Amino acid sequence: MAITGAELRRLEAATISSWPSITSALDGAWLARLARGFTKRANSVQCLDPADDGEAGARLGRMVDLFLLNDREPLFRVTPLAGPGVLAALDADGWESFEESRVLVMPLDADFEELAPARLSDATDRNWLEAVAALAGLDRRSQELLGLIVGLIAHRQAGIVIRDAAGDPAAAALAVDAAGVGVYHNVVVRPDLRGQGLGRAVMQAALAWTRSVGASEGAIQVVSTNAPAVNLYTSLGFKEAYRYHYRRPR
Repeated sequence: MAITGAELRRLEAATISSWPSITSALDGAWLARLARGFTKRANSVQCLDPADDGEAGARLGRMVDLFLLNDREPLFRVTPLAGPGVLAALDADGWESFEESRVLVMPLDADFEELAPARLSDATDRNWLEAVAALAGLDRRSQELLGLIVGLIAHRQAGIVIRDAAGDPAAAALAVDAAGVGVYHNVVVRPDLRGQGLGRAVMQAALAWTRSVGASEGAIQVVSTNAPAVNLYTSLGFKEAYRYHYRRPR
């Protein structure tokens, strides 16, 4: 699908604010985000304006120093908003590309059927955090960082859990209404229950909730090589808007 520059910036703003960093720094339209290493999206630099690519080599060097000062591996999240000067500076310094992801979008203009009973709560609720930690295999530190990050979300949000007959968590997701864009994170299904429609069920619940609170569009980011997830989201009606990837010093 074709996407305008204004829509791209709107989606980037929504995905950034729906998954906040703990600290951040700006150099013009270059945004450095730091979250103690929890997820690459919240621990990377990105450019928010393709026209702001002057003196890119020097600015890239300052960003490297900033990440090292904060004991983090320097990462650059390269979206279509990275101008040619940014790309040239990354190439000149030998930053290697890895992990391409797709940003998928869909209109929230239809009702979404409830496929399984889902419990919705504030994502800072201990029960949701513990369910996600169990499903994703998070250690205690990662669970604490997850709780810290979701506690920093300024927008309306909901933690969603589907449980099995024994009451144990079977699937979970985080839904955020970021200024009219429903953004979805932490979509996870218990390994022994995959392929049974629980991913679709938890996403249906997430889509229904964001539509109910006023979002008109949904967006999700997914690693391009994660074929089951890509297939699930496209079957729900998501279409690719753009791609991004990461780069790191060799």
